[in-house]
Amino acid sequence: MSRTLVTSALLYANGPLHFGHIAGAYLPADIYTRALRMAGEDVLAVSGSDDHGVAITIAAEKAGEDYASYVAGWNARMRETFAALDIRYDIVSGTSTSPPHADLSREFFERLDANGYLKERTTDQLYCATDEMFLADRYVQGTCYVCGHTPARGDECPSCGTWIDPLKLKEPSCKICGTAPETRSTTHWYLDLPKLRDEKIGAWIKGHEWKSNVAGFIENLLEDVPERAITRDMKWGVSLPASVGERGEGKVLYVWFDAPIGYISFTKELMVERGTPDAWKDWWQSEDTSLVHFIGKDNIPFHCLVFPSMLYGAKDGYVLPAHVPANEFYNLKGGKFSTSEGNAFDIPNFVEQYGADVTRFYLCSSMPETADSEFSMELFIQTANTALAGTIGNLAQRVLKFIDKNAEGKIPAIHDDHRAEMDACILNECGAIEDPVEHIRAFRFRRAAEAIVQNAAVGNRFIDQMAPWALRKEDPVKGESSLATLCEWLSWTARWMAPIMPTKAQELWSMLGQQGQVLDQPAPGLPRAETWRTLRAGTPLGEIVAMFPRLELPETE
Repeated sequence: MSRTLVTSALLYANGPLHFGHIAGAYLPADIYTRALRMAGEDVLAVSGSDDHGVAITIAAEKAGEDYASYVAGWNARMRETFAALDIRYDIVSGTSTSPPHADLSREFFERLDANGYLKERTTDQLYCATDEMFLADRYVQGTCYVCGHTPARGDECPSCGTWIDPLKLKEPSCKICGTAPETRSTTHWYLDLPKLRDEKIGAWIKGHEWKSNVAGFIENLLEDVPERAITRDMKWGVSLPASVGERGEGKVLYVWFDAPIGYISFTKELMVERGTPDAWKDWWQSEDTSLVHFIGKDNIPFHCLVFPSMLYGAKDGYVLPAHVPANEFYNLKGGKFSTSEGNAFDIPNFVEQYGADVTRFYLCSSMPETADSEFSMELFIQTANTALAGTIGNLAQRVLKFIDKNAEGKIPAIHDDHRAEMDACILNECGAIEDPVEHIRAFRFRRAAEAIVQNAAVGNRFIDQMAPWALRKEDPVKGESSLATLCEWLSWTARWMAPIMPTKAQELWSMLGQQGQVLDQPAPGLPRAETWRTLRAGTPLGEIVAMFPRLELPETE
């Protein structure tokens, strides 16, 4: 049986989620998962937090917290944000808390080593004699040797973007105590990406079908592939396997190495919770699995080159990614979202004010699929009032309020004499109809959002053309048939909406008097004249409410 394994990039547990994260990796994964499940497919969705790394240890020390408590706090905030936006996964875990993670990460190390894909090398590194520790990249700062910017971190210059060699920094200093470090030798292990490229992954990348913006990014990725260190001199992280002996003391696996293994660890954790501990293999070691990574473009090298190299190099039957629908950057006010710089919204508060589904729809409709895009509060309000309230909400109100007042609050019957006329009008004469789920399956999320509104506009044109308020006096039987047709259209609209706006879709489904969860209904596809009508005449409507209240721009100070 075929299955789809959906992952979202693990959030670095060093700050809150912002809309850039949500539009980039988390909302599209949720929408995609819901759509595939409505299509009857077997889907597993996995995400969580990346809990290790230098940036976390520095921030925790600055905050006066122990590392575990610090990442646990941000993991909890992540879950709160997911709940506010109704973003759901089968499991949300963390690389420092998932029970299988450390052992599995060490197993990957040992397998790669045994298969000849790791190189052990002794190199020089900056060492702080005062704090008695080697200085991993972000523990050192100095003057950039390329552009002269001060301070430049030990991994990257914030001014010119150069990837920094800490040993070349001018006037380096320890970020903890401020003293000048000395140079000492240390041993580390490196992943032999050139060998993995030449043996398998290079040909796989070239022969794979990628999303257009991903293909453009990785065109030059294979030309200059370096060996990458996979260990660090630190205390916080996954310790090295006992098999390396004393050489591994005081060292941990580099965060970029153990983080993607978290996808597998979390799957194993979930299957243990479900009482089927070996079932994780069905998702990770079966040719029937389609692995889909939702990420931002800054993670493309890791998910298109590094992690596939690890999966292949382990030689344990792991599947390679089928799709990596990376999004570009989602910006605010012409710059990147940044919670540290105050260039972001508090998402739970934003959702409390404007609603989860309105927020989800706008983010979907403005998603940075193949180019950077930008959040605009003005366009958010316009979208809520025009596309949602003015098109979808207006259709529901016009139809259901009229039936409630003039048709005993029950779904009217379609009369055989009018069936062909009604079908021809709404299916062929009131505008183009598209299947949002098909767009979602092809990672065209913006087009899926547009299609929902476009399809609702078909219903509004139909009601204007049929004018049931006039037919009520001139030809009441035909009027009933037009209203029955509109109720059917609303039931399709609810199902089309469900992956993107699950709560509002359920609201509309219930207003039509339908039982159960709309997300449990099959994906509707496109309506066909012979089969598209499914509602039972005489079904009482539910409580009719305004789906999308009009919004106002917030006052600016």
